Amino acid sequence: MKNNKLQWILGGIALLVLPLVLQYFGNAWVRIADLALLYVMLALGLNIVVGYAGLLDLGYVAFYAVGAYMFGLLASPHLTENFAWFAAHFPDGMHLSLWVVIPLALVLAACTGVLLGIPVLKLRGDYLAIVTLGFGEIIRIFLNNLDHPVNLTNGPKGLGQIDSVKIFGLDLAKRQELFGFDINSVTMYYYLFLALVLITIVICYRLQDSRIGRAWMAIREDEIAAKAMGINTRNMKLLAFGMGASFGGVSGAMFAAFQGFVSPESFSLMESVMIVAMVVLGGLGHIPGVILGAVLLSALPEVLRYVAGPLQAMTDGRLDASILRQLLIALAMIIIMLLRPRGLWPSPEHGKSLASKS
Repeated sequence: MKNNKLQWILGGIALLVLPLVLQYFGNAWVRIADLALLYVMLALGLNIVVGYAGLLDLGYVAFYAVGAYMFGLLASPHLTENFAWFAAHFPDGMHLSLWVVIPLALVLAACTGVLLGIPVLKLRGDYLAIVTLGFGEIIRIFLNNLDHPVNLTNGPKGLGQIDSVKIFGLDLAKRQELFGFDINSVTMYYYLFLALVLITIVICYRLQDSRIGRAWMAIREDEIAAKAMGINTRNMKLLAFGMGASFGGVSGAMFAAFQGFVSPESFSLMESVMIVAMVVLGGLGHIPGVILGAVLLSALPEVLRYVAGPLQAMTDGRLDASILRQLLIALAMIIIMLLRPRGLWPSPEHGKSLASKS
C-alpha cells in the first residue's frame, strides 16, 4: 500500500514538473504535451462508446468540432460583425468565463450525441460505423459551407481572434512569473488540460464500476441477453453516445481557446480514425491502456518529424516528409497490432479480474 502511494505521489510530481522541464527545450515540446492531453480526453470519451458499450463510432470528431465552434462563435467577434441583432445586444461580444464554457460545451455535445444515437439505435457493427462516419463528414461539410447565404461559420476561412481562457482573472495566454520561474502560456494551458484530464479519468472510473457501466458492458458482450435481463438497451445506448460526446465537446472548446483559431480542416475524417486507433491500440475498455495509446499516437507524429527530415535529406527530397511520417506511423501500428493484438495495455480477462477483486 505504501509503495502504491509513493508511486502515485512520484507520478503526480513528475506530471507537474514535466512542462517546466520541456519548456527549456522549446515551447514546441510543451505544445505537444498540451495536444496529447486533449487527445487523452477525446480517447477517454470515445472509450465510453466503443470500449464500454461496444458501439463503433467513426464520426467522433464531429463532437470535437461542435465544442470548438461553439466556443469560437461565443468568444470571437464573428457574430458581432455579421449579425446586427447580436451587435446591438452584445456590442463588445460575449466573453464567457471558463465556468460557463465547459458546462455549455458538455451539454451541447451531449445533445448532439443523443441526436446521432436516435437514428442508429438498431444498427450494429459495420453499418453503425458507416453511418457515424457519414455523420462526422456531414458536420465538417456543414462547417465548410455555412458561410452563405448567412455567414455562420465563416466557411473554410475559419474563425479567428478567439478569446483565451481566463481563470479568476488570470489570463492563460500571457506569460506568468512564479517564484522566479517564467511560466509560458503553453505551460499554463498544460495545467488546465491536466486538471480536466484527471477529472475525466475519475468520471470514467466511476462510470466503469457503476450499474450503468456494467449495463454498457453487458450490451457490448450480448445485446439480446442484456435485453432479456431487463436492461433498457435503447436508453443505455443513448446515454453512452451522450456521455462520450460530452467529453469531446469540452475538449473541442479547450482546443479552440488554446489555438485561438478553428477551421473545418482540423476536424477531418483522419482525426476520427486516429482517435479510434488510440482506443484500439491502447486496449479497448481499459482506461490506462487508452491513455497510453492516446499519448503515443498524439506525440509520435511530432517526434517522427525529427526522423522524417533526415530520411528525406538522404533521398535528396524525393520523399515527402509528411507522407514518410505517416508511413512510419502505419508501420509502427502494424507491428504493435501483430505483436499485441488486444492492445498495448489490454484489460484483464473477465475471470481474472473478478478473482482479483474478490
